[in-house]
Amino acid sequence: MAGRGGGKRRWLPDQHGAWAMLAVPFAAGTFLSPDSGPAHLALFAAWLLGYVAAYHGQQWLRLRRNSRNPRAAGRHALPGLVSGAAFAVCALPLAVAHPWLLVAALAAAPFVAVNTYHAWRNRERALVNGLAAVVPACGMLLVALRLGGGAVAPDGWRAALACLLYFAGTVPYVKTMIRERNSRTYRRASVAYHAAALAAAACLSPWLALPFALYLARAASLPGRGVGVPVVGALELTASLVLLASLLLIF
Repeated sequence: MAGRGGGKRRWLPDQHGAWAMLAVPFAAGTFLSPDSGPAHLALFAAWLLGYVAAYHGQQWLRLRRNSRNPRAAGRHALPGLVSGAAFAVCALPLAVAHPWLLVAALAAAPFVAVNTYHAWRNRERALVNGLAAVVPACGMLLVALRLGGGAVAPDGWRAALACLLYFAGTVPYVKTMIRERNSRTYRRASVAYHAAALAAAACLSPWLALPFALYLARAASLPGRGVGVPVVGALELTASLVLLASLLLIF
């Protein structure tokens, strides 16, 4: 959940790819719920505000430890405090009304701790760091589903696992398109992962083989073709929406 800000104060994280990961599983759980309403809106606001607060907190730690500019960390203090306070305003009433949300928060805490550690060590681009961010994001499908009175098992778990398979695959795939675009090892690992994800998704539902076959095809064919970063982002947004539509149609 960590990222890198510019020299100026930046209120919203600049990790544009994270927004789809935050929104799609939550949206799937909400739309699959029998009863969605104001509580889902409040939870979604708390979820996004919590992400923003964690981002700024992690950046404050990173810059305090690693920056030669003693004032660099300060630009994250006010956004972190404001978003953290707004998160508390949204989250506390929900926790009172639905105490089981505290258990969900505790389940997410170890993964946030991994992200925080990697930010502190200035290793936010590490593969493990990206994968750790995926797990709680996909778990929000189950949280949103239960909040709306939906049955977590078995379809909720299958939908959440499908999200996990897809978003975990975006971590190595995006690296093959940008930072590791010259690495044959990363490309082979990404293709191998997507092939395994296709088989696993087909076990969850045969219909999921269709979108996951597309994800495998893009992992195998696009790296090395000089695709620009904006196009990579647009393609991943489209792929995320395809996943959302597939989950709603299948489950």
